[in-house]
Amino acid sequence: MISGAPATRADPPAGALIGRAAELALAQAAITATPSVLLIEGEAGIGKSRLVRELLALPPAAERRVLVGQCEQLQEPLPLSALLDAFRQAGPLTGGALNPVIGALAPLLPEVAAYLPPPPPPLSDPGADRHRVFRAAVALLDRVGPLLLVLEDVHWADPVTLDFLAFLAAHLPPELALIITARTETGRLPIREALARAPSGAARVVGLRPLDRVEVAQLAGGILATPPAPAFAERLYEKTGGIPFVVEEVLRTYLEEPGELSGRPEALDDLAVPTVLRDVVLQRLFSLGNDAREILDAAAVTGLVTDDALLAEVTGRDSAGIANALARAQEVGLLQEDNRHSRFRHALARQVVYESVPAARRRWLHLRTGRALEARHASPARLAHHYLQAGHHAEMVVHAEAAAETALAHGNDATAARFLLTALGADGVAQELRVRLAVKLGRAAVDGLAHAEALPIVDRLLATERLPVAVRGELRFAHGRLLRQSGDARAGHLEIERAVEDLADEPALLGRALAVLAAPETVTGRHVHEHLARCDEAAVAARRSGDRGVDVAVRITRAGLLMELGRPDGWPLVDELLGGDGLSARERARACLNWAQGALHAGRLDHAEALLAEGRRVADHAEYLRVAVVLDLVTAAVDHAAGRWDGLLDRVRLIGGTHAAFGAAALDSRLLRGSLLAAIGPAEEAAECFGEVIAVAERVGAVWPLISARTAMARLLLTLDDAGGAAEHARAAITQVRAKGNWVWGGEAVLCLAEALGRAAEVAAVVDELAAGLDQTDAPRARGALLAAQAILAPDGETGRLLDEARVVTAGAGLSYEEAQAAERLGLLRCGHGDPRGGADLEAALRRYGALHATRDIARVCRAMRLHNVPIPYPWRGGRPALGQTLSAQEHRVAALAAAGRTNQEIATELFLSRRTVESHVSSALRKLGCSSRKDLAGPLLDDSKPA
Repeated sequence: MISGAPATRADPPAGALIGRAAELALAQAAITATPSVLLIEGEAGIGKSRLVRELLALPPAAERRVLVGQCEQLQEPLPLSALLDAFRQAGPLTGGALNPVIGALAPLLPEVAAYLPPPPPPLSDPGADRHRVFRAAVALLDRVGPLLLVLEDVHWADPVTLDFLAFLAAHLPPELALIITARTETGRLPIREALARAPSGAARVVGLRPLDRVEVAQLAGGILATPPAPAFAERLYEKTGGIPFVVEEVLRTYLEEPGELSGRPEALDDLAVPTVLRDVVLQRLFSLGNDAREILDAAAVTGLVTDDALLAEVTGRDSAGIANALARAQEVGLLQEDNRHSRFRHALARQVVYESVPAARRRWLHLRTGRALEARHASPARLAHHYLQAGHHAEMVVHAEAAAETALAHGNDATAARFLLTALGADGVAQELRVRLAVKLGRAAVDGLAHAEALPIVDRLLATERLPVAVRGELRFAHGRLLRQSGDARAGHLEIERAVEDLADEPALLGRALAVLAAPETVTGRHVHEHLARCDEAAVAARRSGDRGVDVAVRITRAGLLMELGRPDGWPLVDELLGGDGLSARERARACLNWAQGALHAGRLDHAEALLAEGRRVADHAEYLRVAVVLDLVTAAVDHAAGRWDGLLDRVRLIGGTHAAFGAAALDSRLLRGSLLAAIGPAEEAAECFGEVIAVAERVGAVWPLISARTAMARLLLTLDDAGGAAEHARAAITQVRAKGNWVWGGEAVLCLAEALGRAAEVAAVVDELAAGLDQTDAPRARGALLAAQAILAPDGETGRLLDEARVVTAGAGLSYEEAQAAERLGLLRCGHGDPRGGADLEAALRRYGALHATRDIARVCRAMRLHNVPIPYPWRGGRPALGQTLSAQEHRVAALAAAGRTNQEIATELFLSRRTVESHVSSALRKLGCSSRKDLAGPLLDDSKPA
C-alpha cells in the first residue's frame, strides 16, 4: 500500500533528477573543454530534454551565452530552421566589426538583419551559396561565443541542417560547445557518421537508459510526495518500462482520478492510458505498413512477450513475414528485444495497440489464440482469458473453473476467487454448475478477500434457488463467513447458526462451522458459556468426521478461546500445536496471528510478541498474502502495547486506508488510531474515531471493538473532566462485558467507572464482579486495572500498596502506557499525602509519556507537578531549542482561538492554515502550558503573554 497522506492533485513536479548522475557528470565534462560536441540520445520520453535543462543550470553552461533551437516534425522541414531559431535569440551584436560573410544570413534572419552586415551579392551556383551560408553561420557562432548551442530533436532535422552539422563539426569555433539531442528508435542517425569524422575528434555520446525499479520508486515518491509501497512501485515499473515520461504521465493520470488515492497496485491497472502517451504510440503504430500492423494487433492480443510460432498460427502469415513485422515494430520503438524474444516496450504500449484493434477483430483474434493455445495444452487461466474476450462463455467457464482449482491447490485463494467470479458472471450457466461454482467461491472468497464481489452472488443464490439441504448448509456457512469478513459480525454469526442446522449430516463442515461460532470476540449477544459449548460440539463433530484438518481447526479455536478468557490452560495447548507437525504453513500463520490478538487482549504482551514473530515468519516464507491485513493490524497493536509509537500513527492511518474494504479490520484500525490520538492529540479527533467505532460496532454487533471503544471514550472523557460522560460510556462497556461473561475484557472499563464516581456503592459492586471474574485468570492488563480500582475503594492505608502493586503488574507485563498511568496514579496519591516519593513517581510517568510523545498526558503530568512543586526535568520544563515552553507567535494565536471555543477547522479557515497545522499547534500549546484540554488554555495564555 502507499504510505502517508495523498499528494495534492496537480501536475507532477519536476523534482530531483533521478538516475542520471553519471550521465549528467559526463555531459558537464563534455561541454567544459571547448570546442566540443555532445550528442544526447535515447528513445522518446527517456529524459533527453530534462538532462539538457539540468546541464544548463550548472557551470560552465550557466556562465555562457545559450542559444536553443528545436527541430520540428514537419512533412516539408524548413532548411536550417532550428539553427535560425537559435540565431534569432542572439540579440544585438556589439564589440567591433563583423565578418562580412555573416551578411549571408541577413535574408534568412529579418528579425536581426539590422545588426548584421549587408548581404553579399548572390551566387549563381546553389551549392556555393549554401556553402557561404554555412561559413556565415560558423562565423556568427564564433562571434557570439563563449557559446553553448543546443539543437533539440535532430532526428527530425532536414537534410540541409544535417549537412551543416557535419560542416560545423569540421570547423568548430574554439569557444563553442554544441549539444544535440536525438531519438534512437529510428535507427542510427546520419549525423553520428558525420560527427565521427570531425577533425576535433568523435563527439561525446551520452546514451540514456530506462530507469530501474529503485529509480522508478524514487521518481514516484517525488511526484506523489510520499514513498510508494513496494508492490505499487513494482507495478508502476512493469506498466511503464522505466521510461520517465511514461512514469510521469501515468502518475499524472493517477493523481487526477476522482476519489481517494488507494495506493493499491491494482489502481494502476484501472487507469486510462494518458492521452499524450496514447498519441505517441498511435503515431508509431500507424507508421507501420498494413501487414506489420495486423501482426502487431495479434501480438497485443497474445501477450506482452511475442511468440513467433503462435503469431504465425493466429494470423496465417509465414515466419519471414512475422519476423519482418516485429523487426519493423522494434525500429519504431513499439517493441524491444528481451532474452531473444520481442516484447512490447512497456505494458501501456501494448494496451494502446490492443485498444486500437476494432472490437470484432479483437474477438476473432482472441478466439484464434484460444484455439491455438488449447491445442498446445496451455494453462486454464490463459485459455479462460481468451475465450472470455472472444465471447465464448461455455468454453470460458470450463477453463475458469479449472484455473480456480489450480489456484486453490497452490494456496492462491484470491486468484481462485477472481476466476470463479468471472465464471459466475457468464451467460447461460446451468443451475447445478452455478451452485457448484458458488460453493467454491464461498470457500475461496473468504481467504481471497473477495467478499465484496462474492456476497451478492451467494446471497442471490440462497434467496432464489431450491438447493439440497447439505449444499444450502455449505453455502450458508460460506455466506456467513463472507458477512463476518465484510464487517457484519451479527448477520454473519446468525447465518452460520442457520448453516449448522443444515449440516447435521456433514460432520467435517459442521465441525468447522461450530469452531467459527466458538470465537468469542466477534459478536454481541452470545455468552462465553455458549462459545465453550459450541467448541465442545465442534470437537464431537471433528471426531465423527475423522478429518485431521477439522480436528486441528477445532483445537486452534479452543486455544484462542481459552486465551481470550485469560485461562492458563490455553498455553499448553498452544505449545502442543506449535510443537507438533500437524499444522500446515497457512494454518500455523493464521493461528499465530489470532492467538497473538487473544494474548494482547489479556495483556500477555510477551506471548503476543512471540506469536506475532512466528506468524510473520511463516506467512513470509509461505507467501501467504491473505493474512497481510491481520499481520499489519496485529503488528501495530503489539507496537502500541509495547510503547513503540514512533511513526505508528502514520502506519495506522495507512492501514485504515489500504484495508478500508476489509470491514472486519476497519474497526480495529480506527480504534487503534483513536487510542493514539487520545494520548497524542487532538482529543476531538480521538473522540470522533471512538464515536464512529461505537456506532458501527453497535450496528453490526461486533463486541470486542464495541467494549474497547466505549472504554477508550470513557478514559478520554475523564481527561477532559467529563466524569458524567465517562461514567455513561463505562457503564455501557461493562454491560457488554457482563453479557459476554468475560471480565478479562472489562478491567479498564471498571477502573474508568471507579475514577468517575469514586467510592459509590455501584462501583463497589462492579469491582467485586470484576475480582470474581478474574479469579484464576492470567490477564495482567485487567489485573492492573482491578488493583487500581480497588485502591479507590480501599482505606487510606491500603491505597498506596494497591497502586504500587498495579504498577508492578503492568511493568512486569511490558505494557508501557499502562505502566505510565499506574506511576502517575501512585505519584498523585503520594504527593497528595506529602510523601516525597511522589515526585519521583510523577517524573517516572512523565519520562515514560515523553518517550511515547504522549502530548496530552505530558501536559497533564506537568500541571500536576507544578501544583505539587515538583521540579519538571528538561525538556518538559521549557527553554531552548524549539522555544521550550514558550509559545511561538503562531502557536499563541492558534491557542487563543482554541481557548475561545473555536474548532480546528474554524481556526484553520481564519488563519489560512491547514487543519493538520492547527492540530499540531494546539497540541504543542497544551503540552507547553501544562493543560489537558482546550478550555484550560485561557489562564496560562495570560501568564505566557506577560514578560518574564
